[in-house]
Amino acid sequence: MARSGLAAAARVARWADAALGPGGDGATADGKATLSDATAERAARALGLTPAQVRADWDTARLAGLVEVHGGTARPGWRLRAWNRDDSAVLRGWVALCDAWSLAYPEPEEYEPAAVAEVVTAMPQVLSFLQLSAGPVPVPQLLDLLEQRVTELRTERCEVDYAPQADAPRPALADPAAADAPLAPLLDWALRALASVGALTYGDGQATLTPLGSWAVWVKLEQICVAAQSPAGNIEQGAEDMLRGCAQLRPNAARAEYRAWLAARPVGSAVTELIRAARGEDALLRGLAFEALRVVGAPAEPAVRTVLGEPTLRPYALLWLAEHDGADPEDAHEVLTREEATWLWVDTAAAVADHGEAPLLVRHLESAVQPTVPALLNEVRAVGHPRTVQVLVALAAAHPDPALAKAVRRAAFQVHTGG
Repeated sequence: MARSGLAAAARVARWADAALGPGGDGATADGKATLSDATAERAARALGLTPAQVRADWDTARLAGLVEVHGGTARPGWRLRAWNRDDSAVLRGWVALCDAWSLAYPEPEEYEPAAVAEVVTAMPQVLSFLQLSAGPVPVPQLLDLLEQRVTELRTERCEVDYAPQADAPRPALADPAAADAPLAPLLDWALRALASVGALTYGDGQATLTPLGSWAVWVKLEQICVAAQSPAGNIEQGAEDMLRGCAQLRPNAARAEYRAWLAARPVGSAVTELIRAARGEDALLRGLAFEALRVVGAPAEPAVRTVLGEPTLRPYALLWLAEHDGADPEDAHEVLTREEATWLWVDTAAAVADHGEAPLLVRHLESAVQPTVPALLNEVRAVGHPRTVQVLVALAAAHPDPALAKAVRRAAFQVHTGG
């Protein structure tokens, strides 16, 4: 189902890869990662589509990670490269699209932004109810649930003064415009948006989760993690599979596995394999590869120095070299520029979003070098990491503070639209 839902987006992404060539910027002539008019027309003729269909499929490809944006250019994402050999990559792409449903199907302009933010924040509970119902649910019942959840959100935002002054104004429960907004049309928009990404079916006054949507909600609710392979099974694997097998191990167990894996092969070829894995598109493997290189120690130094010129690996290499030279791991980050530290924060957040649990992503905020969330969002938007939109959407979905989640979601939308 995930392949079917993303097939059109993958088709456009493949066409762009073949027709525009590596490093080509014809797809993003406006600097906003949207198709230029000429490129959209060219793709439409080649694929037998309308330019509007091409643009819609391109937009879906970006949200699903099939296309990654780097400044004013775009290139195929790792999920597109893995499309034919890795079902999990396709599934992750669909989950990324599902998480970004409010961007994939933007709300009409007449809706108040505050009211839209409330509905987006409340929809996970609505989806959970649909999943538990295991069948069609009438829209009025969903509307009742949505209204209850929005009321709870507004109540939670009320800051109670435990030592009120006699003349102090009472805190407002919500933005008046948002409080006055009818929720029925907003629920209709949300259900249509979720239907557009394949999470549910919507019609005849009722909504039903698709099997794929039910699976996604179940994963979110239960926070299921894929069990790691046994350490004994990792030693014979290539670097990439070995790192994936060690992903869920505790640090000491993982280091023991790295040592066993390294002992089974020449150090030179082992380091080459680890660097190759770090160059991949999976941020989790990038971090784990450098952890394994720390176990290698001095023999890995020449290879690590050779990647200092690669923007994707430079922050990891700088930290590795600083620690190798004797810096305290807690102070090693001081060798990074602000931009490098921000890029690394987004890359690590991408790994957490893909492989970790929502609370870990929320706690990851504390590791940012920026003193405030607005400062972080400004610098994250400017750093140009290809996974910025997906990271911000996942953080907004995970964060329990509605106001902060709204700000993060707005930042994701601005990055998505090139604002």
